[in-house]
Amino acid sequence: MTGRMIDTMITPVPVVLAGARGHGRWHVENIRRLQKKGLVRLAGVCELTPLTAEELDGLGTPEQSADFGALLDSTGAAVAIICTPIPTHTDLALTAAERGVHLLLEKPPAPSYAEFRRMADGVAAAGVVCQIGFQSLGSHALPAIRALVGQGAIGQLVGLGGAGAWVRDENYFRRAPWAGKRRMNGVDVIDGALTNPLAHAVATALALGGSTRAEDVAAIETELLRANAIESDDTSCVRITTAQGHPVTVAATLCAEQADEPYVLVHGSSGRITFWYKQDRVLLQRAGHGPEEFEHGRTDLLENLVDHLTTGADLLVPPDETGAFMKVVEAIRKAPDPAPLPDTAWHRIPGENRRVVPGIDGLVAAAADTLSLYSELGAPWALSAEHLSKEVSTR
Repeated sequence: MTGRMIDTMITPVPVVLAGARGHGRWHVENIRRLQKKGLVRLAGVCELTPLTAEELDGLGTPEQSADFGALLDSTGAAVAIICTPIPTHTDLALTAAERGVHLLLEKPPAPSYAEFRRMADGVAAAGVVCQIGFQSLGSHALPAIRALVGQGAIGQLVGLGGAGAWVRDENYFRRAPWAGKRRMNGVDVIDGALTNPLAHAVATALALGGSTRAEDVAAIETELLRANAIESDDTSCVRITTAQGHPVTVAATLCAEQADEPYVLVHGSSGRITFWYKQDRVLLQRAGHGPEEFEHGRTDLLENLVDHLTTGADLLVPPDETGAFMKVVEAIRKAPDPAPLPDTAWHRIPGENRRVVPGIDGLVAAAADTLSLYSELGAPWALSAEHLSKEVSTR
């Protein structure tokens, strides 16, 4: 590494953003916020079509190029944010790492466990820092919930459930060439409900149970289905058997009757905790007490990365802390392709261009509540064995 060493870094930290449209627009706004605070400076934007002056309002005149490596070289960037198609993550991360550039890498970090390890090992060998973009893991609710569990507020930990009932129209699956794909041109994509839009539910449930690393996973069961005309799953559930002995079951759909806030349930022997992770809101319910509700703050992951590089603060989401999540991605990748739901199991909403699975909202909630899979809840369309998969980890 050159002059981009951690112990000499000062603010504002020069940043290059790869992928500034789509979800990348969120990063543009966040950089704008942190630039006003004097923490970062947008030095470059890597996009096939340059951003307009209007899109860059308040961000100065960063260099723009479709050549990521050349842009890192010419700008002297200290940090790169990678918000590009999933299959490109590993190669772009390694391009930055070999130049001594630190990383904020969007989730999911890779489409397979092998690609994840290639990225994580390459970054570690290069001596650079990598933050994985699971924003929910920056919530101050996580340590607060862990403290409640550790104090025995809900008795013994029994298991964790996650629920995500979202609404996405058919255009969502045409937002990019890789959207809704499991593979593209022979390369893994794995853009499913549990691995991308509702990946936070999986990662957050694993984190709250203290099962974040690859070796924390003993076995994984998957049920992958689809109502839309896509390759990947839009209605799915997964149950992870952890090395600690408690199950983690997460159910998700993009075909909900009504959109709801996703949440994680922490089940105890004498109570439970509900965490609405997008809102940083927590509900504690326990025997002998009335319900208690708490709202928490959140540390932004780019801000945390800058803080780590400039002051030595602990990094919130290093790659190995997402190893268990990547084991789930790998199980989904290796599972049979998602089974199409029968035509009788879904219908279109007039005027909304979206497909709905009647009753799925209740099934998602019931899965999180009982730690059961769809097939165990009696969903008639989930009982066929052709799309069920169980993988035992070789830890």
